[in-house]
Amino acid sequence: MPLYRDECVVLRTHKLGEADRIVTMLSRQHGKVRAVAKGVRRTASKFGARLEPFMVVDAQFYEGRSLDIVTQAESIGSYGAQIVADYGSYTAASAMVETADRLSDADAGLQQYLLLVGALRSLSRQEHASSLTLDSYLLRAMSIAGWAPSFRDCAVTGDPGPHSAFVVQLGGVVADRAAPPGSPRLDPVTLGLLGALLAGDWATADAADERTRSRASGVVAAYAQWHLERSLRSLPHVDRSEHPVPVTPGPTAGRAEGTPNA
Repeated sequence: MPLYRDECVVLRTHKLGEADRIVTMLSRQHGKVRAVAKGVRRTASKFGARLEPFMVVDAQFYEGRSLDIVTQAESIGSYGAQIVADYGSYTAASAMVETADRLSDADAGLQQYLLLVGALRSLSRQEHASSLTLDSYLLRAMSIAGWAPSFRDCAVTGDPGPHSAFVVQLGGVVADRAAPPGSPRLDPVTLGLLGALLAGDWATADAADERTRSRASGVVAAYAQWHLERSLRSLPHVDRSEHPVPVTPGPTAGRAEGTPNA
């Protein structure tokens, strides 16, 4: 069929010509989609604001030879405004959509889509600290992609834990007999937080102190970037502070092309 419809979350946009954009989206049923949105940079565009990063839309596409064409878009989740109003949420969301872009292809499964939408919704509502939401998302996204980390039993031998040696390259904690010399060690509290983030135990995650969160974030960042085989450009900018930082957008804020914005 030349026409198809799907629910999508917008990952990023790029300028095309004088008034168009190329929009990269993660869809519910069709994996990652790259499509041209014609005329959306004009002020009279009917759906330009709906095709910004972090937005969830019900979109209709016309199949093209190289790029599809967006013919209609209706908002499902307008998370962009709430996310960009807080610096921590914005930087966390930027890292999320960059990760989703790296992990997804035309055959991406439904789980990655639902995970990203749920994480963006949580950020927009500030249900948890933005850094915790990001770290939980990264661990779960890696697990869905086939790289589930182990934070208790040995990732190499299967020996029951707890173990303290953590080796990113081997998939998580490892028993002493399997640990390479000089392997870093993690304390039980940090391992407990990592396990809670992976399992969605928010009572434990929310109760963690700032120092433990910082150690866990370093582990998550190293694990994700190792398996993605390249660094995430957004991660160094993530706000790890405890208190939200309000952002007052200027007249052109959030409109930079080629980067996550809303």
